[in-house]
Amino acid sequence: MSIAPPTIPTSLQIYNSYVEDPIWQGKFTAIWCSCLGAVLVVSFPSLVHALKHGRALVGFFGISGAYGRREYSAVISEEKTSPSPSQRPSVGRKTAAYWNAWASICQWSVLYLDLNAGQIFVLAAYLAITLVCIIKDAPLVSNPNRAGFLALAQFPIVFLFATKNSFLSLLLGPGHGYEKLNFLHRMAGRVMFLAAAIHGSLWIRNHIQYDIPILGPQKETSGVASLAMLGCIVLFSLRPIRRLFYQAFFVIHVLTFVAFFVCVCYHSIYAPPWIFPPLAFYGADMFLRLLRYRFKDATMTAPDEFMTFVRVHECDKGWIAGQHVCLRVFFSGRLLESHPLSILSAPPAYSCLSNPGLLLSTRVNGDWTGALNTFVRREQERLVLMADTCKDKDKDKDRDVSVPVQVMIDGPYGGSSVDLGQYETVLLVSGGSGITFTLGLLDDIVGRCVKLRRRGGERTRRIEFVWCIRSFGHITWFAPMLTDIANTAVNSSIDLHMSIFVTCLCQPEAVPLIPNCDVTLTRPSVYGLLQDLTSPRSASSSSSSVEEDGKQFHGMGQIETSGHVGGVAVCASGPASLTMEAQNAVARLGVVRGIEVGGVAIHVEQFTL
Repeated sequence: MSIAPPTIPTSLQIYNSYVEDPIWQGKFTAIWCSCLGAVLVVSFPSLVHALKHGRALVGFFGISGAYGRREYSAVISEEKTSPSPSQRPSVGRKTAAYWNAWASICQWSVLYLDLNAGQIFVLAAYLAITLVCIIKDAPLVSNPNRAGFLALAQFPIVFLFATKNSFLSLLLGPGHGYEKLNFLHRMAGRVMFLAAAIHGSLWIRNHIQYDIPILGPQKETSGVASLAMLGCIVLFSLRPIRRLFYQAFFVIHVLTFVAFFVCVCYHSIYAPPWIFPPLAFYGADMFLRLLRYRFKDATMTAPDEFMTFVRVHECDKGWIAGQHVCLRVFFSGRLLESHPLSILSAPPAYSCLSNPGLLLSTRVNGDWTGALNTFVRREQERLVLMADTCKDKDKDKDRDVSVPVQVMIDGPYGGSSVDLGQYETVLLVSGGSGITFTLGLLDDIVGRCVKLRRRGGERTRRIEFVWCIRSFGHITWFAPMLTDIANTAVNSSIDLHMSIFVTCLCQPEAVPLIPNCDVTLTRPSVYGLLQDLTSPRSASSSSSSVEEDGKQFHGMGQIETSGHVGGVAVCASGPASLTMEAQNAVARLGVVRGIEVGGVAIHVEQFTL
């Protein structure tokens, strides 16, 4: 008769971190993967809609065009059918209206955080889950390995939300590019540093307590080096450093994470398996970038010392409105600098512009944009002199001279998460150079409704376009494009009205005439605009003018609306204060009012480093 060996009570067993802690790694991974799966399930209808309307895969292999063709004949057919009023919304539209109304609560934002309530909740939950997995039933003081294991478990999250060509951007649908997911990348990196700091500091404490050398043995030395590398990554990725010294930040970021990979693999034999997913994500990103790179001829113009326009030739398709490309201009030895610029036009197939194409613009706001503007203006002057037009030289003629350059574009990326064609009322709000985003959306929706005759089932009936700018003279930058779009919308089923708000009495005599556009010397309230847009009005059609101190500035326009049941789409782009105000305006509108108007969807665009 055999006697079973005695069992050691659980309370007296020695904690084996190399058995228990990997289990908590698995639990943490299962939790965040489950949460991500739930988000993908919720986003599935949006993906299906984008696939159905051909928006999901546009630009997946980059921008394309007809080589050797310099001009493109846009569609000239006019809209002959008008959208039918949505008096009885379908079940799907009712569900979307309720979803958008309740989701608007998450739009509340706080200045300087650049995060809304929904993002703050996600980050708080992420931090709480990580801390619970680190602390739960772990003797951290005597054996802080759990924190080290959880630091390794952050690797997939850090790289999944860092790459430009992440599969998440595709599965979540248009408008969820890397710039929208990057806040999770930054949070995951800081949580990794927090877990590594807990792990390293407690082990250093134990080594000091028991008089064990901290430096010398390979495990300890590589561990300290790994913590130092990770600290450098977090330190140099702080916002002030990113904004002031971006090129230095980028180089340090790339070189340091490679060194960190090497050190952490020497430090622990449990690290290499967690390195493979990041390498896979990064490798796929680099491969897709190679597919999207394009070297193109381009021409540039600088109307003044504040704005530069870029026209990239032989690009006819491969993007949707609201997307951006990373532009690299080969000039003055600046070969390594790449900057994101919004595409301010729809594809030529249905663009409303008289001279469509891939159009970009950049406002002078930094070293690179200033140098580019100076280069273009000098080249314009040189070309004018070469043309032997010095005898009756007109400074205004210099602005029309195009400067040929070589560029490299990477993209497109991003876009609007809101399909404007699915909403009867659209509010586009922009501030300063943020108009490049909303102008592209305006060109797109008017072209789809008028030139493509609503072949995609577009339901848009009214569009309110709002632009806030500092000087009256700056309106001329985009006046020709706004005029083309306004003329296209005339005598169609689209009720387009433009409002330009100027915050400084500068060059009031330089106001151009744009159809259906009012220019006002004031700063608007986005909530007031949204309230005014969602409130029923009696039909009216009149010419209006705006005066300030006896000076007539502009305009004529039709401000007309009826009951709203087809939903409202709001897109805002510009400074953080403007986008935050737009988000708070949608949240302030309330759930009840949001349901009454058929749901209010919002997308904000604020590209910050």
